Amino acid sequence: MATVELVDVTKIYENDVVAIRNANLKINDKEFVVLVGPSGCGKSTLLRMIAGLEEISSGDLFIDGQRVNDVPPKDRDIAMVFQNYALYPHMNVYDNMAFGLKLRKFPAAEIEKRVREAGEILGISEFLNRKPKALSGGQRQRVAIGRAIVRKPKVFLFDEPLSNLDAKLRVQMRIEINRLHKRLQSTMIYVTHDQVEAMTMGDKIVVLKDGVIQQIDTPMNLYNNPRNLFVAGFIGSPAMNFLQGELISERSLNFRTRGIQISLPPETARALEKTGIKEVILGIRPENIHDVKLTSDRNLSQPIDITIDVVEPIGNEMFLYFRAGDETLCMRTSPDKIYHSGEQIQVALDMDKMYFFNPETEERIA
Repeated sequence: MATVELVDVTKIYENDVVAIRNANLKINDKEFVVLVGPSGCGKSTLLRMIAGLEEISSGDLFIDGQRVNDVPPKDRDIAMVFQNYALYPHMNVYDNMAFGLKLRKFPAAEIEKRVREAGEILGISEFLNRKPKALSGGQRQRVAIGRAIVRKPKVFLFDEPLSNLDAKLRVQMRIEINRLHKRLQSTMIYVTHDQVEAMTMGDKIVVLKDGVIQQIDTPMNLYNNPRNLFVAGFIGSPAMNFLQGELISERSLNFRTRGIQISLPPETARALEKTGIKEVILGIRPENIHDVKLTSDRNLSQPIDITIDVVEPIGNEMFLYFRAGDETLCMRTSPDKIYHSGEQIQVALDMDKMYFFNPETEERIA
């Protein structure tokens, strides 16, 4: 298999539209890396540059140590799985999977062996004589993946391959692609806009926004240690809550926004005071807001009076959307206690799980 490295890679389209700006990324051999971000962030453009389907405006791309900026796609030894499957409708499954090998003039016996092996791996052996129109969406996606597997490439590229599938099938295919990665021990680069997909699949996640890499990290490090406001808000479902306010000194350091005032722990206060910043954004995840009546001893803030606006039961958990002062926040809780819209309760924030950001730079400060 292979490593993939991007060094100061930039992509500029006509009219000076910058799709990717100074991307630096090292993908190790056998690693599963997910590129994630909202629509238009440049993740598919980055993938297509690795594939050779987009020219690199500046910078260098290396595959297995070889600079490949000017190497045609067919000579890069990569295989790409597309969102829309890209199967030939007039060919059966076997011929779709074998087509690339036939173009490369592989012996018939070797083509037969590889297609049969891929069919077994993906559980589509019984469909080899069917046309794509006779297959379900999940089966077609397996065929598209099988077509990539038979090539035995150095690198697999996936461009939002599950976005056309229903929710249940997406979960199933996520598991199958993970199993496939472990079985093939191959280098895989996977693009998605779905942060849940990214968190559950990648060894390493690359978060992009407006063509700029925001953070590269493991899933849990991204979740627990976001570098900036965008990463904090994008990773996690429901999203992190944000409160814009100010730091004031009244015996101890306090965070204050309209209707809410929180006395900060000494360690947090010292870290914030060193920055000299007075205006801050406080971030808190929904699972780190607690109903005061249901909590055991924790390092919690003083109680905050809230009014519940919306209750969303999701089976094994419940989301409460509420007003606190002038702010609307989300809280994740157990379904054991029943809540109602309009109900007034007291909640508290976990003081060990608060994040602070500079509202000007949007970088995390404590």
